[in-house]
Amino acid sequence: MMSFIATCFQFIAHLDVHLQQLVVNYGTWIYLILFLIIFCETGLVVAPFLPGDSLLFAAGSLAAIGSLNVHWLVLLLLIAAIGGDNTNYAVGRFIGLKLFKNPDSRWFKRAYLEKAHQFYEKHGPKAIIMARFMPILRTLMPFSAGVAHMTYRRYLGFDILGGVLWVGGIVYAGYFFGNIPIVKQNFSLFIFAIIGVSLLPAAWGIMAGYMRRKRAV
Repeated sequence: MMSFIATCFQFIAHLDVHLQQLVVNYGTWIYLILFLIIFCETGLVVAPFLPGDSLLFAAGSLAAIGSLNVHWLVLLLLIAAIGGDNTNYAVGRFIGLKLFKNPDSRWFKRAYLEKAHQFYEKHGPKAIIMARFMPILRTLMPFSAGVAHMTYRRYLGFDILGGVLWVGGIVYAGYFFGNIPIVKQNFSLFIFAIIGVSLLPAAWGIMAGYMRRKRAV
């Protein structure tokens, strides 16, 4: 387990190098590889561990040096994100509750779903947009919206807006800032900073919940 975590850590730390190697090895097939990663991260409720924010930023920085076309990249990954979310919503709407019957399931952890649902109930439809920028919740929120039978037309509008802000914002940020010398020389630090910032809302929610329980004792 520790070796797997270390491997993931190393992969994310050198994400730019790995993506560059994939371009060398697979050429334009890299678009399909990136498409599938983003689709799976947003569309498969069992895959919240896949890189999202960091991958978008690294792909944008790669486009800046001419390895990829940034506009095609944004369009394809936007389709992947929206398509994944809507697949996730459909699964949640039609078979969601059956998958989470077992609270101790290894893959379908009911505690995660409940947190996503609480977040949705607290923040309403804007949670669909906010969750785009939050790992794990990004994968579980569409599923939760499906389980809650949120009106599809309303869900789709907020989902598209969130997708545009998430994919477009982070890919273009990588494109414009990823190859600035100070960023390029400290790329690993910036990648982990992006991950850290995206985890802050979840960490704050956990801390706030802990403080509330502590005061209630």
